[in-house]
Formats: sequence, C-alpha cells, structure tokens
Amino acid sequence: MSSTIILPEQRRQVAAPVPADSSILAVISRAATDPTCDIDKLERLMAMHERMQARDAEAEFNAAMAAMQSDIPSIAERGAIVVNGQKRSDYATFEDINDVIKPILQIHGFAITFKVENTPGGLSVTGILMHRAGHRESTTMLLPLDTSGSKNAVQAVGSSTSYGKRYVMSALLNLTTRGEDDDGHAAVPKATVTSLQATQLANLLERCSDRAKAAFANIHGSPAEVEKSAFDQVLGMLSKSAKQNETAQGAPDANHQ
Repeated sequence: MSSTIILPEQRRQVAAPVPADSSILAVISRAATDPTCDIDKLERLMAMHERMQARDAEAEFNAAMAAMQSDIPSIAERGAIVVNGQKRSDYATFEDINDVIKPILQIHGFAITFKVENTPGGLSVTGILMHRAGHRESTTMLLPLDTSGSKNAVQAVGSSTSYGKRYVMSALLNLTTRGEDDDGHAAVPKATVTSLQATQLANLLERCSDRAKAAFANIHGSPAEVEKSAFDQVLGMLSKSAKQNETAQGAPDANHQ
C-alpha cells in the first residue's frame, strides 16, 4: 500500500513593489548613466538639487540662530573713548565680545570670520557668519582710517579694523551691550553665564547638600546670576560638593556594620 504525502500548497510570496527612489540625487544618478540623457536636462537637475540644498541649509541656519539668541548675554562695556583726557563714552571691546560669543557660536554650529580690504581713503570690513549646514550670511562696513590721537598708519588701520569687526559682529548676531553708572563712576557690569550653563549649574546644585545650596545662594544668588568668568570655578566646586553629598548619603551607618 502506497501512501501519498500531500504537501500543503506552497504559497507564492509576492514581494512588495520597491518604490522608485524619487530623490533628486537618484534621478541625477540615473540620468548621468543614461547615454541618451540630454546634457541640458542633467544641468537643470543639478541646479534643482543645489537650490534644494541651499533652501534646507538656510532653514537650519535660521532655526539655529533663533535658538542661539536666548543664550547670548549682554556684553559688558569695558572699553572707554577718551578725548583730551576726558571719557566720552563706554563700549564693548572686540576681545570681550569674542570671549563671550565664541563658545556660544560653537555650541550652535556657527563660526564667524572677517575679510578686510583696502578702499580709497579707508578700508572695508566684512563679517561672514557661517553655519555647519552650509548657509552663510555676511555684512560689510566701510570705514575711514582712524587717525585720531596721533596714530601712525599701522595703528590707524588696526583701530579701524577692530572697530569694524565689533560693529559687523554686533549686526550679524544682534548683540547688545550694557553699562551702569554708580554715583557718577562707571561700573563694570559682568557678563553672566548662558542659559545652557545656568541649567548645568542648577542640575549640579540640586545634588548638593542644603548647606551647600544656602552657601551658593548667599554668594551667587541663582545659577543664572553666576558671572561668566567664574563659570569654570563654580562648576568645579559644585561637582565636588555634589559628589561629596552623594557619597555621604550612600555611606553605610557605622553602628550597623
């Protein structure tokens, strides 16, 4: 007696259709390998791709710029314009602006560079703000040479260049400066930490003891009021205090060993 083993009907597996890659790069790739493709058509596709890239890069630039604005503090006015021995006004120096702005630019993917060119009777300073996505914005300021105060030719160029850098940087980043007057004497306001740094300090402070929190409040007030120049020192002290507090809380009671 022969027995027949009937196998279940084998189902045909229908592969899901693979959608054609409609990205512009795929279209360009296929067009480039097609010997019948018209060169003009290929160039139009490349131009379309470049426009799309530029649009996306600009959108990333704008979003990063909007996010960065809340992290940029007011810059302290430490410089002074003195005429005939009398101080006329205060201003934020390029060095102070650069010290505050550089780490913030890096966090948000920006970099700034300058181009200085000679012009008839002076020079032009161009500030170029670049973002890692590829988009950039620039602004230019035309300046005469600053020959005030018996400056020589080299000093005049240096003074005008520094002045131009300050102003184009302020224009590109929407910077504000501030100064205070205390009983007729110009006080030097201190730049405070950014919102990101304040959050970092606040998180560490939460891990510290009540005594450490009280001492911090007595010295600095709130994390947002910590001076920019003291950030590294305060960060180190809070890190050490938080670690000590967590170690003390986690240590076993000697009476129960």
